[in-house]
Amino acid sequence: MDSDRGGRGGRGRRRNRGGEDRDVRLSKSLSYALRHGANQMGLKMGTDGFLFVEELLAHPQFRSYSLEDVKRVVDTNDKQRFKLHSHPEDGRLQIRANQGHSVQVRDLDLKPVLAGSTDCPAEAVHGSYLRNWSSIQQQGLSRMKRTHIHLASGLPGEDGVISGMRKDCDLAVFIDVPKALTDGIEFFWSENGVLLTAGDAEGKLLPKYFSRALRLRPTRSILPLQ
Repeated sequence: MDSDRGGRGGRGRRRNRGGEDRDVRLSKSLSYALRHGANQMGLKMGTDGFLFVEELLAHPQFRSYSLEDVKRVVDTNDKQRFKLHSHPEDGRLQIRANQGHSVQVRDLDLKPVLAGSTDCPAEAVHGSYLRNWSSIQQQGLSRMKRTHIHLASGLPGEDGVISGMRKDCDLAVFIDVPKALTDGIEFFWSENGVLLTAGDAEGKLLPKYFSRALRLRPTRSILPLQ
């Protein structure tokens, strides 16, 4: 059982014996439930990706947390991974992940990107790891088991960039978005500013759409494309 039982009393950011922040553990549990595991956990998710918060908190994995805990994690998450809203019919509070699903979610309020529009970026960047570069260089980017490939509007720390790439990524692959759009590949903006694409029919962004690639650490350097 969770070593911080009693969380419904509002104990906040207490750490467990391993030193992991309690809110971090809640965020990870929310990410799994809302992106991947709802069905296996017996939680009913709507086609819009929302779950009722009261049903989530009744699940054994979340019983040690309170509504205040959930609200705090949603409000303070630096990548704005989650959204809370009241159900339009009965006002009950619901929560969903903004992107990153491996389960099929049809109604995520995604905004299509149109070629030539003001919100169409000249390029977007996907964060990965140098150990994957050889495969990516030859085969392109793949959405894997997720519904979308995630792209950021810039590198972490640049103006307005809050999400779309893990902080520990040491490889940045830049995509020529207009070129991909011309070939019929669709892109969408999520509510928290992540650019999403399902890729081509095989779920890939091929190397022909790469505009450049960077090694991010220990120092930034340009990597040769094919």
